[in-house]
Amino acid sequence: MSGAFGTLSRYVGGRFVVAMMGTLAVCASLIIMIDLVELLRMTGRTGSIPVASVALIVVLRLASYIEVLLPFCVLVGSGVALIQLNRRSELAVMRAAGMSAWQFIGPGILVAIVLGVLATAAFNPLAAVTRAEADRLLAELYGREATPAFGGGASGAWLRQQSVDGSSVLSASAASRDGLTIYNPTVLQFDAEGRFIERVEGVRALLRDGYWQFEQAKVARPGREPEQFETFTVSTYLTPDRISDALGSAISLSFWQLPGIINETERAGLSAARFQVQYDLHLSRPMLLAVMVLLAASVSLRSFRSGGLQTMVGMGAIGGLGFLLFSEVSRQVGVAGLTPSMMAVWVPVLVALCGSLTVLLHQEDG
Repeated sequence: MSGAFGTLSRYVGGRFVVAMMGTLAVCASLIIMIDLVELLRMTGRTGSIPVASVALIVVLRLASYIEVLLPFCVLVGSGVALIQLNRRSELAVMRAAGMSAWQFIGPGILVAIVLGVLATAAFNPLAAVTRAEADRLLAELYGREATPAFGGGASGAWLRQQSVDGSSVLSASAASRDGLTIYNPTVLQFDAEGRFIERVEGVRALLRDGYWQFEQAKVARPGREPEQFETFTVSTYLTPDRISDALGSAISLSFWQLPGIINETERAGLSAARFQVQYDLHLSRPMLLAVMVLLAASVSLRSFRSGGLQTMVGMGAIGGLGFLLFSEVSRQVGVAGLTPSMMAVWVPVLVALCGSLTVLLHQEDG
């Protein structure tokens, strides 16, 4: 009998894999089309950019978008797999053979956990590398039309630096992997007494020996008209490693890089909240995907003959989207430093886990 159950478990697990991968393929196709349309729209405003370069950016960004949508794909794929098994009365046959709901949900949970581990340990480093390259190309080709990779100004990340002229803060839309080039940089300079001196913006800046060389720079000083320069220099003591770490978006840093970057950022006296939240998100991914399977099961196991399945599935879809929205809001609260990163990441997961288990226990055990 255990051999039969083992065969059934492999069969059910295979159905989960097929449904999840199918959902992932559909989402990837939609991402490619939407991203391509958006980049072509930007191309129309900025001038002639080769279609091959646009397509390359779309392909490079795909992995990072898939990583973000993975919980949704697991949720929908699990629901599809269970509904298909239910429609063909295969679940009824399994119940008649003595299998409980937990036994045919188990393979799906195992698939989700394995997928979460692989996504964190193997897929994420690939997505981080391709996203960093995409951000670099985007800033280089589209200039200030490009959406910043990590933000800037009041709502984004600024890097504090010291120089012979005083202190300054630096922001950019992207940084090269070697840290020697930044794109769309902005520097606010202050004198030794903390008084504002000037604001410098450029198309890009190259890190030389002890200074930044801005290209096509615009310099604004208090009480004077802005001036344009082909090149403009700003002194700095920053190193290439410090630049690439601090001016990279959290999404363009791999799971394996984050612990070291968190330590370096904290030693520099800067907030590491966005990196810590991203690291905790990676750690929670296997559990998150398992919860998505449970959430799908809580609305997909009702028999077709008992009716009301469509209503339950609709409620499950709304609940799943609500959970993902709640998770994103909680993540942003953690990034802002308003709550510990572990709480910001794990509370939504545990709430969804308790809710889905409660529904399943009520349905199966009364």
